[in-house]
Amino acid sequence: MHKIIAVIALCTLVGCKENVKQEVAPLKAETVTIDTTKYPEELNKVFDAHGGLLTWKSQRTLSYTMSNATGGEEQIIDLKTRKEKIKNQSMAMGFDGENFWLADPEKKYKGDPIFYHNLMFYFYAMPFVLSDDGIQYEVIDALKYDGVSYPGIRISFDDGVGVSSKDEYYLHYDAETYRMAWLGYTVTYRTGEKSDRPNWIRYNDWQEIDGLVLPNAITWHQVEDGIIGAAASTRDFQNVTLSKKSKPSDFYEMPENGELVTKK
Repeated sequence: MHKIIAVIALCTLVGCKENVKQEVAPLKAETVTIDTTKYPEELNKVFDAHGGLLTWKSQRTLSYTMSNATGGEEQIIDLKTRKEKIKNQSMAMGFDGENFWLADPEKKYKGDPIFYHNLMFYFYAMPFVLSDDGIQYEVIDALKYDGVSYPGIRISFDDGVGVSSKDEYYLHYDAETYRMAWLGYTVTYRTGEKSDRPNWIRYNDWQEIDGLVLPNAITWHQVEDGIIGAAASTRDFQNVTLSKKSKPSDFYEMPENGELVTKK
């Protein structure tokens, strides 16, 4: 009798595992909705040709490495907040959502971290960054290069959007595939004045990452008297990763050896 009672007590203590079912609440996936009617039909086709805007919007973190003379530069970006961390062998810089910072103990960096913020990311994440809020679109004349016509869309920004809201972009795409072919852009950050002399980048080297068609490399071209000339320089992108998860809350914060940066 005592043995029976002991067995019953033991079963009570361990929970009689074979008879107990644990209820686990399922994880809820983030719902992404997109109003494609606010974009020109032509731009929607460009988005689709690169894997689709919904596929892009479902991602949260992008990272890649750009090769250079110092051995490479890694950039990590939160696709929703545009927080950013950039690092190479000698320095790091970033944006924590409110402040820009620079950690450069050897004082080698001569650039402007605020101007550089999201700069290469914006070029890399074309055409999807052109779905951001505060953008105006206008269908424009085709760009002609080497006897080929590339239909185009002009992109301008509402006042106060981004670091340089007077910048303009000109997206030109392949008329058959709708993939991006060229990007023209003006720079107004330091002058504050609009420019009518765009720089031009060619997009014709792609890679597929998690269903999205993103650049493997982009090439700047010479421009003389408004005419696009020969290739001038190329920037390639390696170790590209996408994640639906965000980084920890302190990932983009300034390190102990960093200093806050203000606009020059």
